[in-house]
Amino acid sequence: MKPELIIDVPTIEPRLKHQTIFNEYDKLQPGTALMIHNDHDPKPLYYQLLAERGNTFTWQYEKEGPDFWDVTIGKRKDDEAIPTIGQLVSKDFRKAEVFKKFGLDFCCGGKKTVEAACSEKGVDTTLLQKELDKLDEKSEAANVNYAEWDSAFLIDYIINTHHNYLRRSIPLILEFSQKVARVHGDKHPETIVINTLFGKLAEELMHHIEKEETELFPYLKRLSQAENDKNVSESFNIAGVVTEFEDDHTTAGELLEKIHNFSSGYTAPEGACGTYRVLYSKLDEFEKDLHTHIHLENNILFPRMFPA
Repeated sequence: MKPELIIDVPTIEPRLKHQTIFNEYDKLQPGTALMIHNDHDPKPLYYQLLAERGNTFTWQYEKEGPDFWDVTIGKRKDDEAIPTIGQLVSKDFRKAEVFKKFGLDFCCGGKKTVEAACSEKGVDTTLLQKELDKLDEKSEAANVNYAEWDSAFLIDYIINTHHNYLRRSIPLILEFSQKVARVHGDKHPETIVINTLFGKLAEELMHHIEKEETELFPYLKRLSQAENDKNVSESFNIAGVVTEFEDDHTTAGELLEKIHNFSSGYTAPEGACGTYRVLYSKLDEFEKDLHTHIHLENNILFPRMFPA
């Protein structure tokens, strides 16, 4: 948005600065903006606006020091939906790495707004937004836009890429986790917990993907090919199917988060043996793959097939 007004904050009496900005913001029509020009980072104002006006505004740094900071503050339109983390990642998958860097869940937690997720995790929203803005400034040539893929093609991709990855990786990781727990469990009892958690996660996921391949995905393919076929649309409990599979994803995500925490973010202790290090490396790889896997279903495939 192009600002309609520029407020030169340093010229305002200190006790009136924030109130002046609030007054001018409240005068804005939806879809318009103002700019503040300040002699320091006005981040405290961002949090005050968020607390007192809620998610009604946009915040864009135009200049960041060292002497002056310029920020455009826009007022959202009344019908302007606030994008969720999942929707942001669906449009630009590179943003998944930014959310992961800040410890935010873009797959199972993909239905939350950035502000809500940051609030829950104690993440600085403005720092996160800066990282996202950097991506917007770069070319998106290398970005894979899964949201543009045909539903049947996306389903085949999920099976051939992510389901097959699970089938290849789970037996190997189970073997490594059992060995590390057996050999190092006395000195590192967390490895025993990790072995137990991964065993449960493996069992949950193998059952889950079997249900998807034999029940859910064939139905979704038929539905995508014959949307107006009444017999197809009634062959499944549409109301409950998404909730059931999303609940499975949530359970898997919670187990994986526990493994992540018990392993200190997959950081092997000093002097750990090769198997120990390989286990943590494979678990890190496993987490990345599962986050993408769940994102493709929760945030792209399911909303497309069963819009709210």
